[in-house]
Amino acid sequence: MNYESGRIEGSDTLLLPDPDARPARRRRLIIGAVLVVAALALAWFVFGRAAKPEAKVADQLPAVTVVVPGRQTIDRTVSATGTLAARREMPVGVAGEGGMITRVLVEPGQWVGAGQVLATVDRSVQTQTSASLAAQVSVAQSDVTLAQAELDRAKQLVDRGFISKADVQRRTATRDAAVARVRVAQATLGESRARAGRLDIRAPAAGLVLTRQAEPGQIVSSGSGMLFRMAAGGQMELRASLAESDLVGLQPGARASVTPVGSAKSFAGEVWQVSPVIDPQTRQGVARVALKYDPALRPGGFASAAIVGGASVAPLLPETAIQTDDKGNYVYIVDGAGTVARRDVKVGQVSNAGVAVASGLSGTERVVLSAGAFLNPGQAVRPVAATTTKAS
Repeated sequence: MNYESGRIEGSDTLLLPDPDARPARRRRLIIGAVLVVAALALAWFVFGRAAKPEAKVADQLPAVTVVVPGRQTIDRTVSATGTLAARREMPVGVAGEGGMITRVLVEPGQWVGAGQVLATVDRSVQTQTSASLAAQVSVAQSDVTLAQAELDRAKQLVDRGFISKADVQRRTATRDAAVARVRVAQATLGESRARAGRLDIRAPAAGLVLTRQAEPGQIVSSGSGMLFRMAAGGQMELRASLAESDLVGLQPGARASVTPVGSAKSFAGEVWQVSPVIDPQTRQGVARVALKYDPALRPGGFASAAIVGGASVAPLLPETAIQTDDKGNYVYIVDGAGTVARRDVKVGQVSNAGVAVASGLSGTERVVLSAGAFLNPGQAVRPVAATTTKAS
């Protein structure tokens, strides 16, 4: 049967379509489409956006730079100050009787050899004395010659019976006495010449002349004190004053770098002596740092030193990673869940390379390099590993 334009069989009457059938069908189609769209929207909202909030939340977390410091070998450097001086200072004065200085042959800053004359003293009297003694030696030698000749003649005559053996013995004794007088005269002459030689003021060893306190015309004697001051071999040293705690573990042979005041140049040295006692007033000891000669190292000057007194193995961090409050020093670390945690640490040596952490870290933690002042324990962050340049 055709609902659109059918006829009733056996009848001429036309069957007209139902006017309400088409709108109802359209409504059903529209309702179905709306339900499908709503279902798709709900599915997208539930399943499609489920992972995005987490991603957006992670992107919104503050990014902090972290580093795993590890453990490094760190030189224990001790800072000190002190005075430059000659390592072996030699005061030079009058060794003889003294007198008036006639010439001064050296100036401060000159190098001299062992035994070199630094100044001469008038020796006119000593010269005349030496000449007199030399004449006495000649007289005594003449007596020896005469006594020897008489002894030789006596030995020839004794066999013929002209003289007795006693006469020969007396002449032998006379000859021996004359020889002894020659030796006495020679010794006296040598003594006089030695005294005259000691009038010269000489360098006791090779080295550098530091000061001069002698001038021509000056009257000097054995009580005049120091006329020249020398540095044996030109060797210098820094007498560095160190705290009692810094002397612990410091041994001879430790490397040092010395910088005189007002100079940008540093000089390499080596600790050659550590004071065995501590000053009870200052609670300090002295470490003596040997230095090679250089015109910039002036005895009496002030200098600073960095002495390497051993080594230790510890984590090393930049200063920006160390935070301080009324409880002490601490750092922030980031755990595996991305949460910030406080870790109290004990700071060791501080140098240009960074801050050594004596205790509190094993070196395997992720430590926040900076921005620690803006973080709080328990805060979630997004850690970013530091590059090699930043870490260093």
